[in-house]
Amino acid sequence: MTLPARAEQSGGVAERTVESFVRETFAVVAAELHKLWRDPTELLTRSVQPILWLLVFGQVFTRTHAIPTGDLAYLDFMTPGVLAQSILFTSIFFGIAIIWERDLGIVQKMLVSPAYRGALVMGKALSAGVRALAQSGIVVVIALALGIRLRLGLLPLAGTLGSVLAGAALFSTFSLVVACVVKTRERFMGIGQVLTMPLFFASNAIYPLDIMPPWLKVVAHLNPLTYLVDALRSLMLGAPSAYGLGLDFAVQIGVLLVLAALAARLYPTVAV
Repeated sequence: MTLPARAEQSGGVAERTVESFVRETFAVVAAELHKLWRDPTELLTRSVQPILWLLVFGQVFTRTHAIPTGDLAYLDFMTPGVLAQSILFTSIFFGIAIIWERDLGIVQKMLVSPAYRGALVMGKALSAGVRALAQSGIVVVIALALGIRLRLGLLPLAGTLGSVLAGAALFSTFSLVVACVVKTRERFMGIGQVLTMPLFFASNAIYPLDIMPPWLKVVAHLNPLTYLVDALRSLMLGAPSAYGLGLDFAVQIGVLLVLAALAARLYPTVAV
């Protein structure tokens, strides 16, 4: 076989590999969306908490003026943070579905298939992102009803959707890594509850970084939720970004890729 023929064959194999990866990823997404379509009440029940944050916590603290937020009213300031909280709380428990699927034998069937492990992981991550988009729509409608001035231009909306997808994929992949390690529902629920509140409160979701003590600022800078909130606040409200949108997205996507690679390596062990 001549060198050009070998190169052409190699390119064809690579093209088929990418095509297979994409096809398998979206097959997982389609299966997850079918579950959501059959039981949409999950979105409504998970929307109760962020709605209460906006209607109760936000309304009270807006009146007290206890937290300095510059030119933004506190309710406006916290809305992107509440949206990020909704993404976090929805995605961080996404891994428990893997444990359920393992107990039902679904994971074992996936693992004996020729599908790429990375495609299985990315399919789960993207389906979590789609769920987060649907839930985010509810939060945005409530925010508009409360008179919060959101940016509704094409570019801000596209950036917001991209950030929601990236954030949900990141935290759902993190959740998948935890599920692969702990393997039982009881331990997973305990760890999930331990993780959510520190991630939320050690971020800029409900108060600015400037008022944090120095040690908490260090933690917040290491917290990927901080960059998600910073991106959402800049895109949704036009507020100045503390890090720049480029860095916000780079951190989210970088952490997502690292976690996805780790989850793909650990994914077979969830069936053990």
